[in-house]
This record gives sequence, C-alpha cells and structure tokens, in this order.
Amino acid sequence: MNNPNKPPSTTQPTTPVSPPFPISPPQTTDNSSPPPLPISESPPPPKPEVGEPAKVTDPIFKRIIPILIGLGVMIILFLLITKVIIPKFSKPKEPEIISLKYWGLWEPETIISQIISDYQAKNPNINIQYIKQSHQDYRERLQSALAKGDGPDIFRYHNTWLPMLKSDLSPIPDTIYSNNEFNSTFYPVVKKDVFSGGRYYGIPLEFDTLALYINQDIFTTMPDLKIPTTWNNLRQTAFKLRQYDKTAKKLIRGGVALGTTSNVDNFSDILGLMILQNGGDPGQPDSEAVISAMKFYTLFATQDKSWDTTLPASTYSFATGKVAMFIAPSWRALEVKAINPNLNFKLYPAPQLPGTNISWATYWIEGVSKNSTQSLAAWEFLKYLSSKQVLAKMYSISSQTRLFGEPFSRQDMASNLQADPYLGAILSQAISSQSWPLASRTFDNGLNDKLIKYYEDAINSYLKQDQEKIIIQNLTDGVTQVLSQYGLSK
Repeated sequence: MNNPNKPPSTTQPTTPVSPPFPISPPQTTDNSSPPPLPISESPPPPKPEVGEPAKVTDPIFKRIIPILIGLGVMIILFLLITKVIIPKFSKPKEPEIISLKYWGLWEPETIISQIISDYQAKNPNINIQYIKQSHQDYRERLQSALAKGDGPDIFRYHNTWLPMLKSDLSPIPDTIYSNNEFNSTFYPVVKKDVFSGGRYYGIPLEFDTLALYINQDIFTTMPDLKIPTTWNNLRQTAFKLRQYDKTAKKLIRGGVALGTTSNVDNFSDILGLMILQNGGDPGQPDSEAVISAMKFYTLFATQDKSWDTTLPASTYSFATGKVAMFIAPSWRALEVKAINPNLNFKLYPAPQLPGTNISWATYWIEGVSKNSTQSLAAWEFLKYLSSKQVLAKMYSISSQTRLFGEPFSRQDMASNLQADPYLGAILSQAISSQSWPLASRTFDNGLNDKLIKYYEDAINSYLKQDQEKIIIQNLTDGVTQVLSQYGLSK
C-alpha cells in the first residue's frame, strides 16, 4: 500500500549519453524544419497563463506542508480536550467553608437559631455557632478570650462599653454601612455611642429607654389623677397614691419607687436622666446641675416619704401592688408579668423637666473582633440581622414565648409598635435619647459599675444627712479617677 504521506520521488529517470556536440552546426539545405533535439535535453516548462499561479515544485516545501497540517490538528485536539471535554466531566470546586463564632448574652439559642438557619440556607458556605453567655464576668471573659486569640468573631456589648473595648473591635466596612446609611437607619444616640475616629464599631439589634410604669387599677381609684409628664407632677401624684400608716409610721404602699439606692432597681439610670435633663454632666459632679439633681432625687424618700427602704425591690413591689409607679427599661415588664401575670399596667414616657426633651438610652450592640480572620463575613451577617425583615421575624419569634420581643433599633420601624401598650412609650423617646456610663445591670465590673458605686455612696450619704462638702469631694475624686482610668478625662 502506498503511503499517502510519503513525498513524491524527485529522482530523474536515466537517459543515454549522447555524443559530443559537433564543433560546427551541420550543414543542411533542408529548410523545412529544425534538427531534432538531443535525447538528453528536456523542453522548457510552459509558462503559466496570465492570472494562473505558478505551481510549487520545491520538494522541501512539499515536505513541510503535511507537518504543519499535523501540528495544527494536534493543537486543535489539545484545546478541545483541555478546554471542553475535561472541564465538562471534572468535579466543580467546593466553596470555602467560613466558620463564625457568635457570643450572645440575652437571646436564647431557640430564637437566634432559626434566624441563623435561614441565613445559612442562603449562604451554604457559612457556618455560624451561636453561644449564649452568662452575664457574670462577661466583659472580663470576653476580653480575656479575645486577648488569647480564641474569642468570638461576633459578640454583644453594652452601648457604654466602647471606651473599654475599642482596641478589640473591628470598624464597620463602608460596603456594609456607609456613614450616611448608618445615620439614617439608627437613632442619633447610636452614632455617639459607637462612633470613634470617623468609624462605626457596632450595629444595634435592639433599643431601650426608661419608661414610667403605671398600675392602671390603682390609678382608676382616683379618677382625677392624670399620668405625670413632669417631675413635679410625679411628686404630687406619688404623694397622693401612697398609703402611709401614721400610727405605725410605716409606708404600706409607695407612690413611686424613687429616692433610695438599695431597692430601686435602676436608680443610677434614673439619676443619670435627671442630671442630663438638668443640663449637668455626670463627669463633673461638683457642678450645681449635678448636685441639685441628686438632692431632688432623695426628696421622694426624705421629704415626701413616697418610698423608703422598708419596701421590697422596685420591680417586685410594682408587680405585687406595693408601689403604684416605678421607672425602668422595657425588659422589666417581662419580670413584672412573670411575677404577676394578671397585673394591669402600662408604660408611659419618662417625666421631663419643663422645656426639656431628653430620654435615657440603654441598649446592646453587636460588634466584630479586630482579630477575626473572617471579619467581612461577620459584618455581612450582622447587616442581614439588622434588616427590617429579619428584625421583624426575631420580634415575632420572641413574642411567641414572652410578652414582647426586642424594641426595634431602626428608626423606620418605630411606627410598627407605636400603639403597643409597652413598647410604644419606649420607641417614642428613642429619637431624643442620650446616654452616659451610669447604666445599671451591665455587669461590666468596670466603667459603669465603678461610677455607679461612687454615685450610690453619694446618694446614701445625702440620705444620712452627711456634710455636703465631703459628699461632693469624695464623689468628684472617685468619678475623676474612673474616667481617667478609661481615657475619658476632659
């Protein structure tokens, strides 16, 4: 069989040797035709006609053409296999699994786990481990874990804790919340509480303020009474509602739980609110604004006798009808209902001084560790949690097992709870709220608790009628030392 790829032979056939040419051309008298050519000579190739390409007769070129064709076929086959066939049958690359550790504080796993499951269904490469922490020594345990490098990626902290945690926190990327979006989404006090050096360091998922709790059944016994809106109205109303046994010199029912420290559950928040409304700075206790606010606070126990230390703690007293009114954050309503499910009560905005509009903010923030290797994924999850749809769902889930869910942290959701008998008053004050590290029940063993202790000692000294100069000097020295410890000195 002939090889089709073998080039044609270029060997010329052998011809006989002709005799040498004659020295002179032969003579002939025949002019009819030229003499015949020698056998060894070939006629010149015919010239191609005009427009007809010349035929390639170079034997080397004839050898290269098949080689080039073969290389081209091999290249096409290589590309076809590597770019089409192999990718079609090869297994797709699995996405990287991102694990996030989330330390919560108050919300049980049963509530947050449903939200996490929804998120992981949409993001199968994200694995989130939620761990509810005990409030005991929480702040110290958190910072210790972060310092060792085995802390959570996401964690909850109080709105007053930024001075203590600033070095542990990652700022919010602009791709998550720009400054304009953050400001328009959350309440003004949040910007102050989590803003430092041009960056934000946390996202609130709930919000809370102080509210005035009213026992509706007690109020109906005195139809002429109106809900107090100022502190002087509150004093007068409390005095009318109290029940005092003059013979036994004993308070049977308090009008309002104010004036003491040991049995007023949120005394430091209330005192802080009074100071701010009076135009004072709790960081400067020797100012007249602070001193007058403290003295006014004690009047409910010393002069009016609308409250005293013989009654149980204010939350329990209110739940059991031993006081007609008390001031507390929204979550105290859950405790009241747990103690007395049948109590008829409602929340109203906290009292104001004439011409003021200042409420007290105390709430919790979600932050991301500076040392997290997955900080962007953590912030993306928190952005998801702070969306309107997810906050509404968390509220709905919580409301199935308790009186209500967390008050919304977003300004554009306040109207959702406007008519709520418990949270309507809370969110109506949110836009005008302010904060300072006199927040009770943060269990921080740090900034708040240390400042509260100095103010507690001062109030108790006023109740004992100690010398005011000594009271203020001790308070000023203590507050100045604590503020300096946390870099808040002015």
